[in-house]
Amino acid sequence: MTALLKEGSGWRLGWDENRQPFKALVGGELWALERTQDEFEALHRLAQQLATTMAAMAAELMPDERITCEQETSQLWVEADGFHHSYSLRFILLNGRGGEGAWPAAIVPQVLDGLEGIAVF
Repeated sequence: MTALLKEGSGWRLGWDENRQPFKALVGGELWALERTQDEFEALHRLAQQLATTMAAMAAELMPDERITCEQETSQLWVEADGFHHSYSLRFILLNGRGGEGAWPAAIVPQVLDGLEGIAVF
């Protein structure tokens, strides 16, 4: 895979193997950030871990109970906030470059699918 762009209403994810050092692009409706491969891989990994955690919490929560879960590496902080079946996703870069982004709950399932479709590891 040399270059790929996946997008939908309010989100986009891109990958270009030939760009250095920022091979990846992540974006929302009104924002976009270039990311290194390590940052993109961390976002993918942490978002999937949060999706698994949120799904696992279904048995522990009342139907209308909200939850916030966080995952963090030295490069990235990611938060899922909402209900076990519908939550927003937010991230902040932690490695010296500033950057922050978020996707609303309605878009998160598409973003997670898009991240799976750009498996670069």
